[in-house]
Amino acid sequence: MKEIQDRLLLLKDEKYAQFQAKLIPNVPARSVIGVRTPALKNLAKELHKKSLCGEFDEDIFFSELPHDLFEENQLHSFLIGCQKDFLRTVNEIERFLPFVDNWATCDQLCSNALKKNKRELFSYIDRWLDSSHTYTVRFGIKMLMNYFLDDDFSEGHLNRVGALCRPHVQNADDNYYVNMMISWYFATALAKQWESSIAYLKHGGLNEWCRRKTIQKACESFRVTDEHKAVLKSL
Repeated sequence: MKEIQDRLLLLKDEKYAQFQAKLIPNVPARSVIGVRTPALKNLAKELHKKSLCGEFDEDIFFSELPHDLFEENQLHSFLIGCQKDFLRTVNEIERFLPFVDNWATCDQLCSNALKKNKRELFSYIDRWLDSSHTYTVRFGIKMLMNYFLDDDFSEGHLNRVGALCRPHVQNADDNYYVNMMISWYFATALAKQWESSIAYLKHGGLNEWCRRKTIQKACESFRVTDEHKAVLKSL
C-alpha cells in the first residue's frame, strides 16, 4: 500500500483536490489528494498487467480495506473493472461495496464482465437493492439503469426501484444519494422506455422529491424528445 500511495502522490494536483473535495462533501477533504480520473485508469491498467505476469498482487490490494485515500478507492474501482472473470468481479465488488462511502466511487465501479453476464448479474442486483448500506443500494440501481433498460427491461424493474424511494429530509445524505440515483434511473427510463415509465410517473409511484428531480433530469436530457418534455413539464 505504501508503494501505491507513493505512486498516487506523484500524480497529485492540489488545486484539483480542492475542486474534487467540493463534489464529495461527505468525504474528509484531507483524504483527497487530487489525482485525475484518466491517470487513475491508466495506473489501474498498468497494475492489472503487472498482476498477470506476477509483478503485482491484486489480491493483497483488494484485501487492504478500508483505504486511507479517496483516490485509493477510485483505483480500487478501476482495478475491479479490469477483471475479466465474472465471479471474481462480483466477489470483489461485494467485498468492496461496504467500504464505499461516496457517490463518485460508487458510480465509477463498473466492468464489462458484468455486461456480458447479465442473467447471472441480476440475482446480485436484487440482493444489493435490499441492502441497508446507501452506496450498495445506489450501485444496484445503477446496474439496473446501465444494463436492464433495453432488451432486458421489465416493468417490474420500475416498481422495484420506485419502492426504494426514501422520505426526503433536508441534509439527510443517505436519503439524498439513494433518491438522486432513483431519479437518474427514471429519467433514463423515460428516454428508453417512455410508455411504461410515463405511466408509472403519472401513477404516483415516486415521492414528490424524486418525481420532481426525475422530471428535471429528463427535461435536461438530449435523449428525451421535445414532445415528451412538454408532457413532463405539464406534470
